[in-house]
Amino acid sequence: MAIDRRAFVTRAGALAALGMASAPVLAAEGAGDPIAGWPIADWIIVNALGGLGDPNHPTSDTRSAITPRVLAEAHASGLTAVNVTLGYVAGPEEPFEATVRDIATTDRMIRENPRDLMKILSAADIRRAHAERKIGLLYGFQNCAMMGKDATRVDVFTDLGVRVFQLTYNPANQIGDGSMAPENRGITPFGREVIARLNDRRVMVDLSHSGQRTCLEAARASRAPISINHTGCRAVTDLPRNKTDEELRLVAEKGGFVGIYFMPFLDRTGHATAAEVVAHIDHAVNVCGEDHVGIGTDGTVTQIDDLKTYGAMLAAENAQRRAAGISATGEGPDTYPFVVDLRGPDQFCKLARLLAAKGYPPRRVEKILGLNFLRYAEEIWGG
Repeated sequence: MAIDRRAFVTRAGALAALGMASAPVLAAEGAGDPIAGWPIADWIIVNALGGLGDPNHPTSDTRSAITPRVLAEAHASGLTAVNVTLGYVAGPEEPFEATVRDIATTDRMIRENPRDLMKILSAADIRRAHAERKIGLLYGFQNCAMMGKDATRVDVFTDLGVRVFQLTYNPANQIGDGSMAPENRGITPFGREVIARLNDRRVMVDLSHSGQRTCLEAARASRAPISINHTGCRAVTDLPRNKTDEELRLVAEKGGFVGIYFMPFLDRTGHATAAEVVAHIDHAVNVCGEDHVGIGTDGTVTQIDDLKTYGAMLAAENAQRRAAGISATGEGPDTYPFVVDLRGPDQFCKLARLLAAKGYPPRRVEKILGLNFLRYAEEIWGG
């Protein structure tokens, strides 16, 4: 996963392991808490795009960063399942080879942690992970460059367990244009062939990171509902990584799913807050309806402990992404790729609390935190 943000952070050996963080309980704090009495500890929580690792862990292998702290905090957060990015995103590696290797490494990681982790292949597996109190890992891509010029590779990766196929990253590829491709072209003929194959294999077509025309054309070309697993709303914050109301509305009208991220693109300054996460969720609910919106944080449960040290590294990270041609408008040398006041093991509980304070009833919050993704997964993958 070359030059991916999480990989960069994990590979930054300069960060020292700074000790175990406390593990909060996923529950209301008392009678005055807006979520008092909500059975949130029993909810299915699905992160439509995130990670499972320790960004403080000094290792060069992102798939080996499963520590006791990572598992303890993931369980404490209430997380049921998370779509983890596997394989090639950008960089000099050969996309197909790098992706197959990453899938094999992740399979091994799950085998080595059978009491805590399981591979998700169906919607029923999400329910099983919840019943068995395990963390389900959904295998997903953030770039379909590994397809090369052969759409039958969809079969290879589906058979290896990949269930979410994001068509492009920020630049253009052989399938369509990303959000930073200036031409804003649509889906290529090969892209249409890939989408048809993804539909045949009943896996998710994810249009996060895509350009506007690519997203709209993919939603219309796909025979099955599509998703935008991690995005913001451009009507709230006008940046290319966020989606227009036209895109959000079309995805919802066709029965799809939209996940709101916890990323700097939620604010034009690049310093997004938890209140802005709520504002984008609220706008998406108003446009799409409460049955089509969820979360795709694009982050881990375990947080970076030493923000001062990490802040000193941000400029280098940003320069690396710019040099690789994969950065997006809104990224800068001082913008954290997460929301500082909505991270760590209590992030889902805190979001529930903020939505409740806004007047959202418990059933709507439960849908946003997981049931809407589960409904979408059942339609695409089957029960």
